[in-house]
Amino acid sequence: MKINWNLIKMILLLILVVFLYAFASERNAKRKVMTPDIQFLGDNNLFITHSNVSKLLIQNYDGASSVAKETLALNELEGTLNANPMIKSAEVFLGVNGKFSAIIKQKKPIARVIGSESYYIDNEGGYMPLSNNYTERVPIITGAVNKKRLSTVFKIANTINEDDFLKKNVVEIEQTNSKTIRLKLRQCDFIVQLGSLDYLEKKINNLKVFYAKAIKDKTLNKYSIVNLQFENQVVCTKV
Repeated sequence: MKINWNLIKMILLLILVVFLYAFASERNAKRKVMTPDIQFLGDNNLFITHSNVSKLLIQNYDGASSVAKETLALNELEGTLNANPMIKSAEVFLGVNGKFSAIIKQKKPIARVIGSESYYIDNEGGYMPLSNNYTERVPIITGAVNKKRLSTVFKIANTINEDDFLKKNVVEIEQTNSKTIRLKLRQCDFIVQLGSLDYLEKKINNLKVFYAKAIKDKTLNKYSIVNLQFENQVVCTKV
């Protein structure tokens, strides 16, 4: 019987390839993951630090600074990061060389509620806790504010955030028990009574016209109340 050496060589070569692949796969799976490479998108004002994110990533792995690749569940890690109330979105990647990367986008605060509980409102109208690492300079919100019902204060805070004049001048938003809004302006003693947020654009335009005229006439400090509750007029109360 003639031995087919070519066939035997092919079989041995195939066995060797399978063995090497399995060996490499096992070593790759057990390779230790490097310290996470964490990148933040957007500005450099970090409410949550690289160290905070790193701890969140490894806290489910017995506090180890590195873990075997086979134990990593990237979707679970992304879920852990996205559950953090300071993080808007997170993506986690793992390279074949064991390089562990996370891309983080933080929430963006536009106003800060001060009361029995203090926190930010982000630019999507959601809750965001205060940070020990950084404090954003945004208008404060006082008065009757419920964390579960932020729609009214969010609407006026978002309007302020998107308007150059308001963003420069408004320092405080007050919500009354009846959900009406009052504003306080930088370096002004008077209260701006907006009332409801109906006809808000027209009310803001009336405020700008009044402010420009008062600056020109040097009369800003002669008023205690600027009432914008009426759609087509500004009613001022003198000191």
